[in-house]
Parts: sequence; C-alpha cells; structure tokens
Amino acid sequence: MSDIALVWLRRDLRLFDHAALHHALRRHDRVVPVFIFDTDLLDTLPRSDRRVEFNWESVAELKRALQQRGADLVVRHGSARALLPQLASEFSAAAIYANHDDDPFARERDAVVARSIAAQGRALNSFKDHVIFERDEVLTQAGGMYSVFTPYKRAWLAQLNDFYLKSYPVARYADHYAQLPCEPMPTLEALGFVRSNLATLRLPTGMAGGEALFADFQERIERYHEARDYPAVKGPSYLSTHLRFGTVSIRELARFAWQHGGAGAQTWLAELCWRDFYHQILYHRPDVVAHAFKPEYDALPFPNREDWFAAWCEGRTGYPIVDAAMRQLNQTGYMHNRLRMLAASFLVKDLLIDWRWGERYFATQLLDFDLAANNGGWQWAASTGCDAQPYFRIFNPVTQSERFDAEARFIKRYCPELAALPAKLAHAPWRARPIDLAAAGVVLGRDYPEPIVDHAVQRELALALFQRP
Repeated sequence: MSDIALVWLRRDLRLFDHAALHHALRRHDRVVPVFIFDTDLLDTLPRSDRRVEFNWESVAELKRALQQRGADLVVRHGSARALLPQLASEFSAAAIYANHDDDPFARERDAVVARSIAAQGRALNSFKDHVIFERDEVLTQAGGMYSVFTPYKRAWLAQLNDFYLKSYPVARYADHYAQLPCEPMPTLEALGFVRSNLATLRLPTGMAGGEALFADFQERIERYHEARDYPAVKGPSYLSTHLRFGTVSIRELARFAWQHGGAGAQTWLAELCWRDFYHQILYHRPDVVAHAFKPEYDALPFPNREDWFAAWCEGRTGYPIVDAAMRQLNQTGYMHNRLRMLAASFLVKDLLIDWRWGERYFATQLLDFDLAANNGGWQWAASTGCDAQPYFRIFNPVTQSERFDAEARFIKRYCPELAALPAKLAHAPWRARPIDLAAAGVVLGRDYPEPIVDHAVQRELALALFQRP
C-alpha cells in the first residue's frame, strides 16, 4: 500500500499544533499538504472580498514556509469535490487527512469527497481541531445538547483539563513532508478576485500575523473584562479572523487563558466557550441556518421595509452609534462585539426587519464570518435562538451609546460629520438645540440623517409583534 497521504487544509491554515497534520505525519513517510480554492464557495463572493485576500495571503505564507523545508503546498483552483479524488490518484495517496468542519455545506461536501475516494479504495480521515469540545463531547445528563449557555459553560469548564488543551506537535515530524518541486501559486487575479483595502487595515495575515496579535493581547488580557465593551478602547483580542481561518490554535489560546487565571483571562475563556457552544448548536441543529431555533418565532410577520434595511446597511439610520458600527463594518470588515449586538437589536426591534436579512448582510461583510457564531449571535439578539435575549429586553441605542462610548470617540471616528458636536450631543443629535447644531456646522437631513424611527414607538411595536400568537 502507498505510504503517501494528502492533508487537505481548509480552516486550519498553520503548520503547528494541527491535528490532521500531526496524525498524517506520524503515520506516513510522505505527506503532501493541499489547499483548494474551492469554486463552489468562491463563485458566490464579490470580486473584492477581503476574506479571499486574507485567505490567499495566509495560504501564500504556508507555501513559502513549506518550500523552505524542501516541501511544497499543492494549491489548486476548482471544485474540491472533483479535485480531491483527482489529487489522491495523482499522488497515489493511501488516504486524505483533514480537520472537521461542521458547517452544513462542508459536511455535505466532505461526504461527497469521502464517497468518491472510498470508491478508489482510499479513506478520508478527519479530526477535531477547530474547537476545544465539539459535537457530542459536552452533553446534558440526559444525553442531549445544551441549549442554555450557563449550564453548558459549567459542564465545559468541569471537563476542561490538560488533555483537551495539549498541542498536536508537527515540527518533530517535519522530515515526513514529501519533497516536491516548487509550483507557482495562482495569483489572486487568476482566482477571479482583485485587491481590497485589506493592506490598509491593521490586521496582519497568516501564522505570523496571528502570533503577533496573540503576543500583543497577552500583555492586555488582565484588563480584558474591563475594556472589552468599549469600542473606542483597545480591549478585544482582535483574533477572531485568525480563529476563523485557523492561523492560530484554539488550544494554545484556551490553554493560555486557563493557566493565566485572573478576571480578564477567565472572561476571555468564557468567550471561547461561547464559540464552542454555538458550534455544537449548529452541529445538532443545522436547520438554524434558515430557521429560528425557537419554532414559535420562525414566521414572525416582520414588515421588512427595504428602504429602512438599506439605511441600516449603509449607516444612515440617524442613530450615530448604529451608523458608526455599520460604517466600521463596511469599511474594515470588522465590528466590535457589543456593537454587533446593538446593531442586530436595532435592525430587528427598532426597524422590525427579519433577523435573517441582517445575518446574511453580516455574512457578506465580516472578515471573521463564522456561520455558527454569526447565526447564534443574530438569533440571540433577535430573541429567536437558544439562550436568547428575552424579546422584551430591547437595547436603547442612545443609552447604550452614552454608556459605552461616553466621549463619542468611536462615533466621531466613523461619523466625522458629527465631529464638531460636543460629546454629550453626538449620541442623539436630533435632541441638540439649533444653536448647538449650527455651531458644529451640522444640518440634520443634509449633513447627517434625521432618525428614521422613534425608538420608543418602535419598542412598543416590537413587543406587540413578538406577543402575537
């Protein structure tokens, strides 16, 4: 039997602490890493998609790192369903190794690949790598999935130990990479894409970028629980995109937080636990992709005004904190987590627009888009999901703004037309006196929109909507 194996890289773009690579390199004398720019996914994306560029840069870094070892990363462009069986035959591979991906699309794709290579007498071996606990590893006493976070977190923490956080070493087996002649990598343009503004953002790519961001965050983690809610403050880890593409190891991050202790580290560890929680929900309930987790809320009669949705998308609702959040998303592909909750709540409970509209828009814009987390977060804010915000608890965008951006620093960065307003007036400029607006050079309706809805009125309408039988 051939002792060659392929390792199919997907959302695990690193050469360290990597389950599939570890097992393949241990079991086989020659291992060929492979990456497919999958047209089944890429053909649905805009030509300037920042995520494709981030992915491309990270794959290019992998390829350079392997070439320095005398190996190479085999990169192809096409449908993974067709290309993987072809590559397995081309290299006479005994098996293909990969890490789990529990998105419904990925599960169906992997099943197709597994059947195709099984017909060739080969196996697809897959492993947990993207989360700490997956699928059925943390279950209720009745043997079912958790649908409420707090008991899930207690069980998750009780089960956490060194075994689940240990690294899957790769470097010690590096001489098992197959020695290959170097192949050129297809350019971004050859894939059908153009450069975005990614290079102007302060988000380094690849393994080196993830390592640098993690090192920076380690110096700040003790203050995380205090700083994380303020969008104008450097509080978050900024590692979400790297977690999405696997340029960092979830085990390394969780191990650091677990061993570090302290309020900041424990708060961040809980955020990593939320990530596992939403992934196990998606695995057990793939129907949440298109439907409410709570069936009684699946067909709420949202008015769904398209002009209001467009205003929300473009950051011109007249509510500065919401508009600043949406402009940050559109300009950078990132949105602060508290603002994700606030923007989602505003769309659903102020504008009365179906959460699925907003979820789909975030899916097109977020650099760190992760189906499980995005869906879970939207359903939480919309009160339709597991362990969701009760429908009668509705964020007030003005009081949220005053509390978490008191000096209006974040607002003024992304709504510069309000820069000359005193901070206390920038949260709700329609309440400002005409003399104050004039002094700041702001004419509402010309320089900045009038609010498109009255929050108090819309709150009552939202309550009535959710209370309908």
